[in-house]
Formats: sequence, C-alpha cells, structure tokens
Amino acid sequence: MTRHLAAADPPVRVLVLSASGEQQDVLEAVKAGATGYLLKSAAREEFLDAVRRTGEGDAVFTPGLAGLVLGEYRRLAAAPAREDDDAPRLTDRETEVLRLVAKGLTYKQIAQRLVLSHRTVQNHVQNTLGKLQLHNRVELVRYAIEKGLDQED
Repeated sequence: MTRHLAAADPPVRVLVLSASGEQQDVLEAVKAGATGYLLKSAAREEFLDAVRRTGEGDAVFTPGLAGLVLGEYRRLAAAPAREDDDAPRLTDRETEVLRLVAKGLTYKQIAQRLVLSHRTVQNHVQNTLGKLQLHNRVELVRYAIEKGLDQED
C-alpha cells in the first residue's frame, strides 16, 4: 500500500504508525516510499507533531529509528557506486538546499538559514526531486548521503 501511495501523482506523504521497531520493518517501509515511521507507543504530542511535519515534507522517525535508517543508507553509500556522467546538474542553490536537507534541517530552518521563504525552499526541493527523478524527501536524503553532501559544510 505504501508503495502505491508514494507512487501516486502527486505523491502522497506516508507516515507509518507501527508497533514494530524492528530494523527490517522500518527499512522496508522506507524502501516502499514512507516519509516517516513512528512507533505506536509515541506520545500524543509526538504523533501530532509527526503528522504535521510529514505533511510539510519532513522525514520523521521515532528517535533511534532515524539513526538506523541513516546508518543503512550510509552502508549502501559505501558500496562501490558507478560514476554517472549523465547525472543531472543542480544549481548552486539547489545543492545548498539539498545539503541542508541531508543534514536533517526542516524547510523552515533552511529558509531561515538561507534567508529565503519557506515556499522557495519547497520549490528548490521539488525542482531537485524532478531533476534527480526521485519521489520523496527520504529518497532525496539517501541521494545526498550517497554523494557525501551530508558531510560537507
């Protein structure tokens, strides 16, 4: 179901609410296109915040699970990658926004840091998703990590 929702046009942001915090379950949900993963044991306030943030395009995970997901993507990024000369060219601003997304900043935080409007940041992210042929912010973060953008200052 998650895969179908994430593939919709326009894509639907999916926040998985689950009793399982097992690595396999979390990674399968992310691979299927989930934007976030929250355990059912989360407090009401945490749940409401996660729903709001997911709606804004943030990747939201129960504390501890975010590290698990990033660790898996870093592991995948460490695998030998092919050089892609046909990789789309991002503008300097798109790259800058992508770098901050990879570091886990919200659109609002990125807007404040770069002195842009929240909507402009969203536009840069949407343009980058289109250029890279990605479907959601989770895939965008994975791409940025694979390219090492989360490590640059």
